Amino acid sequence: MALNPPFRRVLIANRGEIAVRISRGLRELGIESVAVHSDVDERCAHVLHADHAIPLGGDSAAETYLDFDKILAACKRSGAEAIHPGYGFLSENSAFARAVRDAGLTFIGPSPEAMDRLGSKKAAREEALAAGVPTTPGTEQDVGDQGLIAVAKQIGMPVMVKASAGGGGRGMRLVEREQDLAEALAAGRREAKASFGDDRMIVERAVFPARHIEIQLIGDRHGHVVSLHERECSVQRRHQKVLEEAPSAVVDEALRQRMGECAVALAKRVGYDNAGTAEFLLDDQGRFYFLEVNTRLQVEHPVTELVTGVDLVHLQVHVAAGGRLEQLLAGKDLRPRGHAIEARICAESPEQGYIPASGLLRLVREPEGPGLRVDSGVYTGWDVPPFYDSMLAKLIVWAPDRATACARLSQALRDTAYLGIPTNVDFLRRIVDDTAFRSSRLRTDMLKLRPELAAGPQEPPEDLALAAAVLCQAVAPRGAGGGGGGSGGGGAGGASQGSTAVWSDLAGFRLFEGSR
Repeated sequence: MALNPPFRRVLIANRGEIAVRISRGLRELGIESVAVHSDVDERCAHVLHADHAIPLGGDSAAETYLDFDKILAACKRSGAEAIHPGYGFLSENSAFARAVRDAGLTFIGPSPEAMDRLGSKKAAREEALAAGVPTTPGTEQDVGDQGLIAVAKQIGMPVMVKASAGGGGRGMRLVEREQDLAEALAAGRREAKASFGDDRMIVERAVFPARHIEIQLIGDRHGHVVSLHERECSVQRRHQKVLEEAPSAVVDEALRQRMGECAVALAKRVGYDNAGTAEFLLDDQGRFYFLEVNTRLQVEHPVTELVTGVDLVHLQVHVAAGGRLEQLLAGKDLRPRGHAIEARICAESPEQGYIPASGLLRLVREPEGPGLRVDSGVYTGWDVPPFYDSMLAKLIVWAPDRATACARLSQALRDTAYLGIPTNVDFLRRIVDDTAFRSSRLRTDMLKLRPELAAGPQEPPEDLALAAAVLCQAVAPRGAGGGGGGSGGGGAGGASQGSTAVWSDLAGFRLFEGSR
């Protein structure tokens, strides 16, 4: 059923790939998009994609994308009726959501009241306990370092010390020995204070080993909440997700229903009214434990979209305008179909200790073909700034089954090139090609236990040689020599920083380079 556009114009208070993705979703609904940008982002992809753009002045996040007054002033200047915050920046800031509402605008996200009740780990844990959701033993209160150490000793090691207001793995530490608790708490407090301005900590019993399973929720303003099922996010580095997929290979229909019911019960308890995600740890006995709620659209939302056939940005916009889920989802079969996997492509070098990178992208080649989706925020000639998150794009694949999706993602990564700065493309391919990943033997400490997956050539090929490899692969027919197709040739997947997959083909390309 076609619906009238609920807004005429929406401001996107974000940047990069997620701002492009939201802008595209708004355009499909017949809504004009307004981009905001820092000085260094003046020619960023999200600015070029939007219908309107307003400069914020300055470069750092604090003086641009995190500045309430500048964002609201830009909204007033543009004539936008609503603000979509994307993820990160102000997306989970209840004070900002209130400021938007107080300005007579619509915040495309949950209410500030729901954010307050779920936005901190302490508050969310208290609500989960009250809703009867399984939680790990621990404390919801910061009772001081000595009190938290006493709690840790009481519940038993290992434990997780966590920033109460945290997210993205910041302020979080796994502690396996009692003698390490004091330092872990001190380090967690320092990181939490710097990241969130709040150094309160909590302690929970560690579920170890475990898988990270999350439930995608969508609620409306009329008391309805729907589970859009699970995503598996067990491949992580320092509690930050690297690869995500839907559905999970180890979640059967009965477990899916139990986890979904718990997530929905928690959301209904607080009157949740937009997109959000309830995160859980799943142990090797099939028991799950509540972690937290992300009160926003998630980075990994595309895998849910591909297996359920819904557009989460469209739903966010409609429910923010008062739409009813019973109408928006009428007639839709929401059961997961097929399998989707997402790889986060970042400007960083896993081979050199995950050092973040910035600089000129001399060539961008992103894969195309059946079952492929690329949510990208970059292009050839874009100068990646050093001020923001390192993620450049997300590569998402869909296939009828997990094995085919893995093979499709592996080839798509080989067909991907970002020349000019280091990226993690080769690292992602090594994970996807690993036997443990292919057989879904996943756990949250997988990458910590397998440091060899981050290893690569010490001296990557020069960009000119790799550009030649990309060009040859692009023009050569599949199966032809000189870097054509196939799982072992190509080399474009290594073009980001020098994959071992392309080394065998580089002699010919260097000859080509030398004959210019």
